[in-house]
Amino acid sequence: MVILTLNCGSSSVKYQVYDWDDKDVLATGIVERVTLGGASITHKARGKADYVANHECPNHTVAVELILQTITHPETGVIRDMSVIKAVGHRMVHGGSRFAKSSIIDDDFLAAFRDLNDLAPLHNPANLTGVEAAKAVLPGVPHCAIMDTAWHQTMPPEAYTYAVPREWEEKYMVRRYGFHGTSFLYNTKRAAVLLGRDPFDTNLVIAHIGNGSSINAVKNGCSFDTSMGLTPLEGLVMGTRSGDIDPGIIFHLMRKAGLHAGDVEKKLNKESGVLGVTGKWSDRRDIEQAAEKGDKIAILAQEIESYRIKKYIGAYCAALGRVDALVFTAGVGEMGPVTRKLATAGLENLGIVIDEKKNELAKCRNAELDITGPGSKVKVYVIPTDEELVMTEDAFALMSGTYDVHTNYKYFFQDKSYVNKARAAGLEKDFVKKPYLKDIVAKLP
Repeated sequence: MVILTLNCGSSSVKYQVYDWDDKDVLATGIVERVTLGGASITHKARGKADYVANHECPNHTVAVELILQTITHPETGVIRDMSVIKAVGHRMVHGGSRFAKSSIIDDDFLAAFRDLNDLAPLHNPANLTGVEAAKAVLPGVPHCAIMDTAWHQTMPPEAYTYAVPREWEEKYMVRRYGFHGTSFLYNTKRAAVLLGRDPFDTNLVIAHIGNGSSINAVKNGCSFDTSMGLTPLEGLVMGTRSGDIDPGIIFHLMRKAGLHAGDVEKKLNKESGVLGVTGKWSDRRDIEQAAEKGDKIAILAQEIESYRIKKYIGAYCAALGRVDALVFTAGVGEMGPVTRKLATAGLENLGIVIDEKKNELAKCRNAELDITGPGSKVKVYVIPTDEELVMTEDAFALMSGTYDVHTNYKYFFQDKSYVNKARAAGLEKDFVKKPYLKDIVAKLP
């Protein structure tokens, strides 16, 4: 049985093909520059050479058709035909307070989701376009929505309510929703396994650091607070997003620079963050290389980003009271030792100490790593996230009628014996090049 997952952005479609029976990833890939001209597909299949090809995709339907052609082609394919695809999971960004869990996509769902477009005008319309494209190409299988915001529906009112006129929430749905939910769900369940604790007796601070970044305070296995808010713009300093700012800045710029709301929105979402600080870099690898050469602006960008992360870690430690583990995940969280080092420096009084040598060596996307330092009361892990696996299992469970909210459902990757076969194979290759990784792989209790 094969499950396809799709993550449709405004100009891209990411995908994964998963063999549910064998619990293994068959292929992953992305179609880029959809609707923009010059589109291409990058396809990686188990046991085959990577495949890259140019193919114009004037719309998302063509992009989805290209994906299906690629995964069924005699040379690049991993399945014989589309009949083996039994469900499709779609990442949907903003479910508001309407959707507290993953759902089968039917006409009622689509109507309700469209009503939320104003909450995420940069994301939800693209998600809908992808669903419609996929349903047109694969009309005979269940299509399932996996919500980025659903994980955070357990937040208490004191965490999600803004101190603004009450009618704003009642009339315009203005409240904190949070994002990166599938990543936080996966990391919560895996951290509990590594700690040997019942997930619902586990308190965590999880830092999902990438081009988009957010932090989640997890109390008794459920989302308690998170740094992103009504939109993904609030919170941490990100690749191109500002994160927290004084709202008065917006009105100041509108008055002094003559900017309109759309202008400010674009600048805060697309031209701020570390890109805004440096003027030229949003990729942290570029910033790290420049900082190593002594570039003062690059060093400042690292310090600003890490300082914001540190403040949120401290705030969430205070909110939780007891913290069992601090988890770093996503692109920068998994591969950015400088960011992790700066973000945890001076947190000894909170019981957080990292081993600087282990932290420096911890650059691997195929293993869960333990960088806890001597005397640390809080475990510090680097866990490669797996949002696609959550999407896959939710789609399977919805298709088979066994799905429920995570508090009533046990994911198969919560089992101590769980192994990601693709990552395990990759880790063996990593050990050849980096044998020291064996010393920092997190041990099961």
